[in-house]
Amino acid sequence: MKRILIYSFILFTLCTATEQAVAQNGHKVYGIVADLSNKEPLGFATLYLRTTKDSLLKSSISKADGEFTFEHLAAGKYRLFISSTGYDERVVVVDVNNNTDINLENVYLTKSIKILKEVAITANRPIVQQKADRIIYDMQADPESKVNNVLDMVHKIPYLTVDADDNVQMKGSTSFKVLINGKPSGMLTNNLKEVLRTMPASSVVKIEVITIPPSKYDAEGMAGIINIITNKKVNDGYKGNLNISDNFPAGGPDVGGGFTFQQGKLGVNSFLGAGTHTQPNTNNSTSRTTIDTNTATDLKQNGYGKQSGKNAYFGTEISYEIDTLNLLSGNFNINGFRYNNSAFQTSALTGNAGLLQGYDNNSSSYGDGGGFDAALNYQLGFKKNKNTLLTFSYQYSGYTNNSHNDVDISNMFDYPTPDYRQFNQSISHEQTIQVDYARPIKKVNMEAGVKAILRDSKSNSLYNSLDSATNLFEPEADMNNIFNYTENVFGAYNSYQFTLKTWNFSAGLRAEATHVNANFVSTASNTVQDYFNLVPSLAINKSLKNNSSISFGFVQRLRRPSINRLNPYVDRTDPNFINTGNPNLHAVTMNIVQAGYNYSGKTVSVFIGTDYTFVNNLDLQVTTYDPATHISTSKYENTGKGGGQEINFNLNYSPCQLYNLSVNGNALYLMIKGTGSDSTSKLNTLLAHVSVSNGFRFNKGWSMNVNADYNSRSPNSLQGANNGFFSTSLSVNKELVKNKLYFSAAVNNPFTKFRNRDTETTGPDFTQTNINQLYFRSVKFSLNYNFGRLKSDIKKSRKGINNDDVSNNKGGGL
Repeated sequence: MKRILIYSFILFTLCTATEQAVAQNGHKVYGIVADLSNKEPLGFATLYLRTTKDSLLKSSISKADGEFTFEHLAAGKYRLFISSTGYDERVVVVDVNNNTDINLENVYLTKSIKILKEVAITANRPIVQQKADRIIYDMQADPESKVNNVLDMVHKIPYLTVDADDNVQMKGSTSFKVLINGKPSGMLTNNLKEVLRTMPASSVVKIEVITIPPSKYDAEGMAGIINIITNKKVNDGYKGNLNISDNFPAGGPDVGGGFTFQQGKLGVNSFLGAGTHTQPNTNNSTSRTTIDTNTATDLKQNGYGKQSGKNAYFGTEISYEIDTLNLLSGNFNINGFRYNNSAFQTSALTGNAGLLQGYDNNSSSYGDGGGFDAALNYQLGFKKNKNTLLTFSYQYSGYTNNSHNDVDISNMFDYPTPDYRQFNQSISHEQTIQVDYARPIKKVNMEAGVKAILRDSKSNSLYNSLDSATNLFEPEADMNNIFNYTENVFGAYNSYQFTLKTWNFSAGLRAEATHVNANFVSTASNTVQDYFNLVPSLAINKSLKNNSSISFGFVQRLRRPSINRLNPYVDRTDPNFINTGNPNLHAVTMNIVQAGYNYSGKTVSVFIGTDYTFVNNLDLQVTTYDPATHISTSKYENTGKGGGQEINFNLNYSPCQLYNLSVNGNALYLMIKGTGSDSTSKLNTLLAHVSVSNGFRFNKGWSMNVNADYNSRSPNSLQGANNGFFSTSLSVNKELVKNKLYFSAAVNNPFTKFRNRDTETTGPDFTQTNINQLYFRSVKFSLNYNFGRLKSDIKKSRKGINNDDVSNNKGGGL
């Protein structure tokens, strides 16, 4: 902690000293040209500075990041003309006085639209954009977003995939951080796929896949950061959308929407959703063969089961601009879930002498949980330079997960285990305190800050077995456990961003000190860990001719073990295959080198990226077999080292108004070998994913999409892998009310009712295979409604004064 405070003091001392050393040379006018619809900077826009008598004084072209500057200006009034291909010309009146320079901040241009017989012809918006440190997927530019949920769209986004269980993966990993409008939220951390399944894609402006996170972000999340942006900037008024859908036989009804309100200095942005997800009875089987010549066994299990669950969430952000220098904002999110599963299974263990053990297992699992998080932010500006900002932030989040397992054993053969009940309650609390300082120093944007994250997690697990004498369930003291876990992270960062002609640079360093204390109340023991990390980040982007660019980057990321992997609770839903956490897990450090190329043309846009990753002490699931009890146990251990080489590819092609082709794919070659007790295991394999989407747009609001996805065989540890699969979908969409009401009907995998998810796991003395039957064919209906009444919509005049250039994007911006 002392080291962090010293480091933070040095950073802010340097910032203050540098600020005092900056000289003010004459008067200048500067700002950033940006697109009004998505707030993205516009490079290479043409600017003319004229006197009030219309005499041309200076001309310039904005840089790749939209920045422009006119220097050495005398006091007086000027008119600034700004134009760019595909946009309406903008004229800004500039009054230069003797007291200060003029910062126009963001000057927005509006896309040109020509109306001809009710057909709007607009410039094509690139769906995928590349920045130095991230890929941006413009959700509003994709026609499918009008009728799909966010989970349906993920497979089209570079670096992202969705597996057979609807789990989102980034660069083949489930270790990434998810933000909503730039802020963390427990509802996304703990229930990502449930939230995305009920979140309409039409309520999302864009999704940022940050592969080289700047130093201002925490180092957690090995693959990077996914930032879901729902903010919709509006003038005074309100705007929103509502989506209702149903998916069957597996799935269920979902509802979700978003709402944005702006009135003067007050801005509100809300999003909400609720849904159910059911899967009727499907079959499953498990087989395990041990190869020890003395105690060779063969286990066969067959059964069926069904699942159902419900979830709901609500989030809101509120901002109030007290004045041009003071902004107060906050956010609040709440979510909850409930599930209920049941299963029946027969089990038979045989050996050389015949049947060794047998039973029937009738089990039910049910649980509930949820949480909330709330944050408050105060942003202070400075009169001398409105781009200098000091921000104070505080956030609290809490989450609870309760699970129950009831297992009834019958038809037992040499199986002494009685019926039992399991219960586990895990509770997590997190507080975050943060101070950030941003200051432009000539052409360099400097950021620095300090942060403290205080985490506290608890787990209470109980195991009760049936007493045959009393016919009551009694606690088994040696199988119960109370686990307390605290993790405190103290960090400080300093980063710089600057542009040199067509080059854009972002570099920074983050220091993080972590203190961990894991306490086992039941065994009166504890584990203490302390470690310190210096995390560098470097991203470089160069703009080329013809709307193309290249990028390079290096970053280091951490994965601190979560309560799900640390929790020593032993899940005995299947008595022969148990799962447990490992409270002795250590953090994992990953290094990533990355390069990318992006091109955006009138009819085609292409992105190609590659990266190499290398890691030590990788936490992987390890499965062992105990011949004495005939039980397989799976838990996470720090047992892997190596790396992987990945290639990502994204293509969007629109040769005409009728047709659009989207191709998104990646290939990852893993080279991981085991360490410690698992040193004999190696993993050298290729993972691949390809998604092809064909969009057809017809007259009178009709459209159609034909999609196909391929996911290759993928490892789940050094010992096991899941089989691959190929899926298809067809949807027909109708715009019922122009720009307001949309209807969609879709069928997924029409020719295959079920598919099997096969998981194979091998060890030095066993081989096991698990087969789960999943509903594959499904039918979905969706209705999406957009509503709103903006001040700009109410006005009858076609022309008027627009002062977007003085807003500084403070009304609830990131």
